[in-house]
This record gives sequence, C-alpha cells and structure tokens, in this order.
Amino acid sequence: GFVVGHAGLYQALAMFAVAYFIIGMTVLSVCAIATNGALDAGGAYYMISRALGPEFGGSIGIMFFLANVCGSALYVLGLVEAVVDSFGIPPGQKAGTGIHVLPQSYWYELLYGTVLLALCLLVCLVGASIYAKATFLIFLIVAGVLGTILVSFFATRPIGVPIRLPHFNGSETENGSFTGFSLTTLRENLGGGYGVDYTTGQMMSFSSVFAVMFNGCTGIMAGSNMSGDLKRPSYSIPRGTISAVLFTYLVYNLLAFLMCATCNRTLLQKDYGFLRDISIFPPLVTVGIYAATLSAAMSNLIGASRILYALARDDLFGRALALAKKTSASGNPVMAVILSWLVVQLVLFSGKLNTIAGVVTTFFLLVYATVNLACLALEWASAPNFRPTFRYFTWHTCLLGIAGCCVMMFLISPVSASASLGFLLVLLLALHYLSPSSTWGYISQALIFHQVRKYLLMLDVRKDHVKFWRPQMLLMVQNPRGSARLIDFVNDLKKSGLYVLGHVELQDLDALPSDPLQPQQDSWLSLVDKLNVKAFISLTLAPSVRHGVRQLLFTSGLGGMRPNTLVLGFYDDAAPQDGLARHPAFTSAREEVPLGFPPLRAPADPKLLSAREYVGIVADALKMLRNVLLARQLESLDKAWELRRAASPPPAIHVWPVNLLRPDSARYADTCSLFLLQMACVLNMARAWRRARLRLFLCVEAGAMPHAQEEKLRQLLKDLRIQAQIQLVPWDAVTRLHWQTRRGPPGGPAPAGEEEEEEGAVNFPANATQVSDEYVCAANKLVLEQSPAPAVRFLYLPRPPADTSLYPLYLRQLELLTRGLGPTVLVHGVSAVTSTQL
Repeated sequence: GFVVGHAGLYQALAMFAVAYFIIGMTVLSVCAIATNGALDAGGAYYMISRALGPEFGGSIGIMFFLANVCGSALYVLGLVEAVVDSFGIPPGQKAGTGIHVLPQSYWYELLYGTVLLALCLLVCLVGASIYAKATFLIFLIVAGVLGTILVSFFATRPIGVPIRLPHFNGSETENGSFTGFSLTTLRENLGGGYGVDYTTGQMMSFSSVFAVMFNGCTGIMAGSNMSGDLKRPSYSIPRGTISAVLFTYLVYNLLAFLMCATCNRTLLQKDYGFLRDISIFPPLVTVGIYAATLSAAMSNLIGASRILYALARDDLFGRALALAKKTSASGNPVMAVILSWLVVQLVLFSGKLNTIAGVVTTFFLLVYATVNLACLALEWASAPNFRPTFRYFTWHTCLLGIAGCCVMMFLISPVSASASLGFLLVLLLALHYLSPSSTWGYISQALIFHQVRKYLLMLDVRKDHVKFWRPQMLLMVQNPRGSARLIDFVNDLKKSGLYVLGHVELQDLDALPSDPLQPQQDSWLSLVDKLNVKAFISLTLAPSVRHGVRQLLFTSGLGGMRPNTLVLGFYDDAAPQDGLARHPAFTSAREEVPLGFPPLRAPADPKLLSAREYVGIVADALKMLRNVLLARQLESLDKAWELRRAASPPPAIHVWPVNLLRPDSARYADTCSLFLLQMACVLNMARAWRRARLRLFLCVEAGAMPHAQEEKLRQLLKDLRIQAQIQLVPWDAVTRLHWQTRRGPPGGPAPAGEEEEEEGAVNFPANATQVSDEYVCAANKLVLEQSPAPAVRFLYLPRPPADTSLYPLYLRQLELLTRGLGPTVLVHGVSAVTSTQL
C-alpha cells in the first residue's frame, strides 16, 4: 500500500521490475556459486571470501553483517509500528479505550521493540532447527492470510475508512475509501502522487519509496545465510531461492494491481494498515503482519549471527571477534547470536523504520553487486574447476547485476552509497595489510594468469624495435647469502624488464628419488619477498654449472619475455661474505636468517667451477647473442649510505666506454660501448639512483685533437639524450706500455689484416698474449686515480679469446684490471639498444 499509494501502479510495477531484475541476476550468481562445491556457514560471505579472497570476503562479510543487523532492526521497528497502530492509544488521548491501551512515545516504542527483539533472540538461541520449524509455521500463517486478503478484495463491499492522523496539537481524521473494483479508482492510481510519510513527516520520492520497497525483497539471501545448517545446501539453495523470488514477484504485482483498482490514494497513503479494514476477517490480517515481520526479523538476526561466526572462525579480524567463535554443545554459535542481538538493539535507537531503510538497501545492494562480481570473476578466470551444476547464467547476467546494483545504490542515496564504498575500501586496505594469508585460493591469481597468458601470446618478438628495448636480466646466484646486494643492484638495472634469479644445483636426477629443487622454491620466493625485488625464480639440475647456465639461457622466460642479458658475479679468490645476515630486511627480523639456504663456502673449500668453465659461460652467452655483465665487489656497495649521504658532490657513476685491454682498436661508438652507456643510463634512471651523476671518461693521446673527440662524444650523448659529464683522461703513459709490448712504435703501421678485422675482432681479438701485466696494472691505476671515488664503475668487457687455452690468461687480465676498484660492472653488449628516433 505504501508503494502504490505514493508511486502509482506504473511506477510501482517499474520498481518491482527493477528490483527483481537486480535480484534475479544475483540469484543466478548465487545458484552458480552454491552448486560449485561444498558450502559452509556464512552464506554470501563464504561464497565471496572463497572466490575473491580474504580481503574482499572479510570486508563484504562485515558489510553483509551490518546489512542483516540493520534489516533485523528495520523489521522489528515495522512490527512495533503495526502493534502500536493496532493497540496504541490514539494521538491526543490520555487514556486508552477498548484494545487501544499501549502508550505511544519514543521510549515506549523502543521498549516494545526490545521485547520483540528478545523474543527473536530466544528462538535463535535455541538453534536452527526450532527457527526452521517456526518459519515454516509462519509461512503457513502468511499463506492463509494472503488467501483471505485476495478473497477480501472481491468479497468486501465499498466502505469508507476513517483515518486518525497525528497533529501537532492532537489528531485529525481523514476519510479513505475502499471502492471495490472501479475503473475510475484504477485511473486515479495509475500515475505517481508522492506525498508526506505520516510516520516520519518526510516528503517521499521515487528513490525513498524504492528504498523501503527493496527491503521487502532482500530475503533471497535467507536460504544461503543458513548454508551451514542445511543438509544439502547445493541442492536446497537454488531451488528454494528461485521459487521464493518467482512467488513473491507474482504476489507483489498482483497485490499492487488489486490495491490500485479498489482503494483510493488517501487510503493507500494515510493508512498503511488498511488491509485490516477491508478484510473479511481483520484479526487474521493483524496476525499475518506480525508473523511476516517477526519471521523477517528472526531471519536477519540468525543470518547476521552466522556471518559473524564465519568471520570469527576464519580469524580475519584476530582477537576482535574471538568471542564469536564459541558455540553450544549442539553447534549453535550462541555468542555470535548474542553479539548480533546487541548490535541490533543499538540500531533500534534510530526509532523509525524509514530512517534506516536507505542504509539497509545500500548495504544489501553492495553485497549483491559483490556476489555478482565473484561469479563474474570465476567465469572470466576460466578455471577448469569452476563447474557449477547450475548452468543458467553467463558473464552477461553477472555484469548486468553489478551495473544494476551500482546504479540503484546511487539513485537511492548518493551519500549512503559513497559512504558505504568508502567504508568498504577502508576495510579492504586494513585486511590487505593486517589479515593473515589464507589457503582458500585467490581468484585474482586465476584472473592474472588468464590475462598474462593472453597478452604473452600477443607479445610478438618479430615486432620488437630497438627504441622499445629494455634489459631482461638472468642473474646467476650460487648462494643468496653471498649475493644479497648484487640481487638488489640488478633489480635497479632491469628498468621494468624481466628479472630472473637463476640457480644451478649440481646433481643427477637419475640418482635421486625425487626432484630436490621443489623444496627449495619456497625459500627462494621468500627471499624475493624479503628483499623486495621484482624477480622470478628459475632453478635447474645439471652435471656442471656451465651446462646449467646454458639450460637457463635457452629455457628461461616465455614468448617475448626472455632474458637478453646474463649477469654473473666475478670469479676471484675473495672469501664470500654473508650479506643476508647484514641486510636490513633480515637484521630487523626476530630470526637471524629464516631461510633454508646452506652456509657459504669456506675459503679453503674448492669452487664449484673452474676458471676455464667460468670464461666458457661468458663465451656461451655471447654465442647465444646475450649481453653479459660481470659484477665485482658489488657486495661492498652500501647503496643506502652512498645515496643518502649529504656530502657534496652527489655520488657518481664512472663510465669507461673504451676497451682498456685493446687501446689500439678502442672506439666509443661500437655496439658494446653504446650498450655500456645504456646500462649506466638505466641505472641512473632508477629511483634510488637519480641523485647520482654520470661521469664519462674520454681517454685521449697527445696530438689526437682531444677537443674534437670530446665534441663528437658530446654530440653522441646529446643524440642519445644521456646527461653525463665528460672528463678527458690523458693515457699516453699507459698506451706506451702497450706499444712496447707489441714491439711497434705508436702510430706505426698495424699488422697485416688487422684494419679489416670486424666487430668481433675489435671487441677482443686473439691478442691476450700481447697485453702485458704491466700495461693492465697501469690501466687499473689510471681508472683508480680518477677521484672522487664513485659509487660504482662501468667498464668495457672484452670478448673472450677464441682459443680456449687462453681463458685463464683472459680472466687474470680482467682480475688485474678491476683489482681494488670497488663495486665494478664489466659490460659486453651484442645488441643494438640505443635509438635517436622518435
């Protein structure tokens, strides 16, 4: 009567259609989730939390708990209104007459509500079995009342109905009319005629009437809320919910039509209990109203208690809900019922039914939207285990349900909708950072997998272009205890590219009962989390380190995301230091190093690979067209101290883009030099290194027009958009040692055929025997003398000699060149990585 009296028949039918469209889409999602596996206590909360994860589940669980609590208070207040309307002392009278004996005031109505709520509490404390029996009895009563009401519309003759309305100085009386079936009455009630709600004194509108009406449709979750108490929830929930939705929709539409055709607008707007006046047996209508509202109040109270119990049992809020876990001997969560009752009692202080209707509706719509979202996510994830036996849904129905809920939320009350979403966001963030991890499975992981696979297929290596190049690193780690700072440094070098931590275990799978790498995965993943680096893990078994590195270079990555750069620690005799024990990520923890990595190799113990094998790994990587970085003494790099110190000038990155081991063929614009420049620039672009300054060293000889060379290099840097300070370094004394070794005068003719040598020869021809230790030490001293000392140095890494017998000599020269330089990165690039194009 309230709905059709204010909105008229057309708008009432539209409200029912919109409400049941939203509910229908949600019911399809509920049925799909309910038939996809075993359901436990918690209803919609259980469905959402197991589908979307603890953050969404916990936050929506709280919202759904509050929705049920407010809904229970709403129905109790509605019952109080009906009781006072039947038995209350009329306004303006001091003493009651006949059956009108109940005083009317805010505190008296609060008392009546408290008594009625206590009755609901007693039923819910006994348990779900007595509640089910009570609701079945109530269903029979309501069905009988509904039958008499339908008969009354046809059997009752036209009558006038006096209506007493409260007034500021007493009461006034208006006359409503039951006209029987009348075309004139129907025409008058077709359109809207919004007036003042006589219980609150507020002007009604489409949104406020819809908010009140929608609360009569929220019982669709009553069955799912009892999921923990049902014998076969996957069977009962779909059938019971769909039947209830269809039945109530037909009844609401039928009643709306009958009321509009038989009752004038005054009767519909001014007397919400008019059905008693036109009934063939008025007391039965009163009993039906009481029974229906009492049943709805109990349903919401027991639903709220089951949601609270499920939240407490999942430990999402820790000790805050620990009390709600306690149950009776029969398994009834009595403490959750009592806590829910207390919250409902607090809500009763709001006093009027229509005051909280908008809030309740907003909460329910938000929960319905999230149920649809959960089903949509499961459908879009295309997980093989999502096989609901209920198949009458698609992602379109889920999307329509979400859109309908969101639109109606903001139409009903933009303020309540915004506040509810803000509260939901706060709960999401709190649970994300504070709640323990769960083993429920996260739908986000399935969705991410689905999308990543799709985009990886779209990532076509044939469409790669140099201007979109980025480093994709494979860092080989023998033991993370000795490589913590190197791992962190390479994380700064990757520039949003792929980063893989590779490890080779020297074992034979044929001789083992199971894969020894699987138990190590968790330790490596925990390491990545602790160090806060964005890296993947790739472990392999191999008979030798060299074979293992080959495997990883061939197999790491997927599609267009494959490592293009190999990073190795330097091969020297330095004793490994435990960097994890000193790393800030571990020193603040209670346990020293809570990871399952073995102790570091003792200085006297033999190494896992020889010098020849180490250089062979570098040669293999270059043959496979991978860039190579060799990092020496990176464990001595205290990045936090270097970058936070307030000293002036700021920390520097020294760049030597010249092949110091081959000064007679050194160039600044070959592929390797440009790659070295790019890597130094990439490091400088990382957020932690932006304060550092690039210093580029230009080695010049007397009479070689140094200023022209400097200008040419400056123009190159300008074209490449690299900001760096160029410093000229005379190195005649160093190169003289090289020429003396080669027994040729500076500037003299080169050996035959050398001028025609191509890129590989320029990088490192087979001239390892032609470079003396004295020259290499002089080059090392030249690099070391450039002050102030930098945070890190980038040097040119020559190509290993073709003659494998020269590998030890090549490695010795690299060791002499970088001795005492501090954190140093030797770089050899084989790919074009710089571009001057837009």
